[in-house]
Parts: sequence; C-alpha cells; structure tokens
Amino acid sequence: MSKILEKRQLTRETVLMKIEAPLIAKKALPGQFIIFRVEEGGERVPLTIAGTDHTEGSVTIIFQMVGKSTMRLGAKETGESIADFVGPFGKPSELDPYKGKNVAVIGGGLGVAIAYPQAAYLHKIGAHVDVIAGYRSIDLIILEDELRSSSDNFYLITDDGSSGRKGFVTDMLKEILEQGKQYDLVIAIGPLVMMRAVAEMTRPYDIETVVSMNTIMVDGTGMCGCCRLTVGGETKFACVDGPDFDAHKVDFEEAIRRSRAYVEQENHDRKSEQERHRCRLTGEVRHE
Repeated sequence: MSKILEKRQLTRETVLMKIEAPLIAKKALPGQFIIFRVEEGGERVPLTIAGTDHTEGSVTIIFQMVGKSTMRLGAKETGESIADFVGPFGKPSELDPYKGKNVAVIGGGLGVAIAYPQAAYLHKIGAHVDVIAGYRSIDLIILEDELRSSSDNFYLITDDGSSGRKGFVTDMLKEILEQGKQYDLVIAIGPLVMMRAVAEMTRPYDIETVVSMNTIMVDGTGMCGCCRLTVGGETKFACVDGPDFDAHKVDFEEAIRRSRAYVEQENHDRKSEQERHRCRLTGEVRHE
C-alpha cells in the first residue's frame, strides 16, 4: 500500500497528489513514469512523474479525472492509501547535453505537468530555458508559478485570451522564431495535435524537437500494444522505447487516429450510474 501524503485540487478535474514512495523518489528522472492501481484487482494506469522530493520520499503526480481509475484515485484523500504505486518506468529524457544551450519547453493543457520537471531540470543545470505554456482558459491554468521560476522567459497563452496572450502555443513559437531566436532543442508535451503542429513549425528550421508520447500509454509494459506508434518507419512502443521521441519522425496521423479509440469509454465513465443505464433508443432509464 502507498500512502497519499498530500492532495490538492488544481482545477475542477485536475488533481495533484504526493505519494509516499521513497525508493522511486530516489531513482526517478525527468520523463519517466509510474504505474498505479487504486485497489486490488483494479486496472493498471501509467502516469508521468511530475516531481520528486528525496527528503520527504515522495513522488508527485498530476492527473485529470477522465476515466474510472483516475476518478477513483481523485476521490481519495490525504492519509488514505492506494494498492500499488511502482516505478520508475520508461527512458529518462536526455537533457544533460543541453547545459548552457537554448531550449524551448512547450506545454499544452495537462502536458504542462510533464513539461515542468523537464524545464526545472534544464534550468537547474544551466540551460537557457524559454517556457511556453498553453491552456484553453484561465480556470484551467496550473503550475504557473512553478514554470515561471524554472525559466528565463515565460509565455502564458490561453485560447480565449482570458489570461496572458490569446492564441495557441504555436503562435508564440512562430513569433519567437521569426524574431531570430535560435534553439538547440524544442520539447513539446501536450495534446497530439499540438505536438504535431510544433513539429511542423520547427521542421523548416531544422531544430531538434522532442515530443512525449505518454498520453497514448495504457498498460505501461509494452504487452498490451496500445501505445504502438510508427517512428521513422519503424514500430515503437511509447512505454518501453520512450516516452520521448524525435518529433520529426513520429507518424502523428496514425497516433491521433488510434488515440480516439477510447473516447467513448471515457465519456461513458463520466456519466452517472443512472445515465449509464439510459436506453440509447428510447431515452428511458433502466432500473437494475
């Protein structure tokens, strides 16, 4: 059993938790993930590590309550425990070669939770870090202070202009590149369509660009095959070969098609028990 040391509601659907896991905290590096089970017999769910505290022996995770398991985890409170919390898994991000170099870290939506440890590590080792963080609206902003403190330049973007600049992260990146800023590396983490757009924007500039494909992972061990993707014409698995990949080699069209396979089930899990038993034909509620 793993104890929940802290729980914070970041937005209506987004939760931050610190889990007691000293061995993981000691070994984990940016880019790696854990696998949790809320209870015995529950499904295995991979989540990218959002931070660690060696002294406290804790691992921070940030997640959206979008499916059955994440909703059950989100219902837990500080002091309670979950059945399993294991890791770290995945290959760490290769960040050390960029000490003293110019790096842009771009996060979209919940992807900023994964972008944060990348930016923090790069900033700590002496890289010059620009962070571009994009959200749909002001009420969905998370980790703003943490990202600001982990960057040399911080750009806040919202789709509707309710905070920061109005637009998309690619609008800001385009403006910076057109001003002549030269990056040695661009890291993009967020929705697949956002990462695809960043990859296409950096391609003409021949900037090394890395994306995290953690969002398509399901089992986290390579056995289920759900995170299969094509990279440079070869079949890869996000959980065991990644989750970081060369953005210019990823077949995003294929990945986007496959990611939509679970939308119906996620929408089903969001419904109330009564709504789950509503007849699709007549609209009547079945009482079982």
